[in-house]
Amino acid sequence: MSGELSGRVAIVTGGASGIGAASATLLAAAGATVIVADIQEGPNAKGDGPGRFVAHDVVSEDSWKALLADVLKREGRLDIMVNNAGISGGSGNPETTTVENWQKVQAVDSDGVFLGSKYAIEGMKKTGPGKSAIKGSIVNISSIAGLIGSAGPTAYTAAKGAVRLLSKSVALYCAEQRYDIRCNSVHPGGVDTAIFNPLWQMVGHAQGKAFIGTRHPIGRMSEASELGEAVLFLASDRSSFVTGAEIVADGAITAGLMRRSLLAPP
Repeated sequence: MSGELSGRVAIVTGGASGIGAASATLLAAAGATVIVADIQEGPNAKGDGPGRFVAHDVVSEDSWKALLADVLKREGRLDIMVNNAGISGGSGNPETTTVENWQKVQAVDSDGVFLGSKYAIEGMKKTGPGKSAIKGSIVNISSIAGLIGSAGPTAYTAAKGAVRLLSKSVALYCAEQRYDIRCNSVHPGGVDTAIFNPLWQMVGHAQGKAFIGTRHPIGRMSEASELGEAVLFLASDRSSFVTGAEIVADGAITAGLMRRSLLAPP
């Protein structure tokens, strides 16, 4: 709905590409002022995308402090935080995952979301002209890997599971404090983003996308814009009674077994 986020300020981490870029585009189209915070430059860095670009490392607390200070100084408020930045970390299982890889994935996919939530609360508590009360929405991008177990990737699965329960903890804390700050997690299935580039490089984009699509009962992968719509819903007042929830957008992967799956030969 055009203009429904007019006057609000949103930070989107990992907003230079994928789900982050799609979310930034939709939030801006709804009237929000968007800050694209990413360690890599995207179109926004050259003025070709929505909002303004800020170089930001989600692993660094100093970077978070600087980002929040910059946004509060320039935009004067913070209303929406989309903690989207993440990495896959490869396909390591419990035996092959190294400590170094484990720590790298946890730092980006789990610690980064914790820091984003922490500083989102701090920013959303700031009031001033045009914002007379504490209010905001935190949207944390998890995965279906945070809902169901798998043999691998172990580090990624553990980190995304942490995001799921962190989001509930943040939601309950804010409710307990009577802050009008909501926090929810989004759990995508396969989305056509750069996280699948290693597969696309091996078998080609079209063939790889079709293969991943067959793993979804709906028969296809998601586009980043479809996940962006879920983010937009959670960021807006249309979801004003939704907090501590999980929005699952996975083409029914986690819904259960289909009859043909049960009847298929081993």
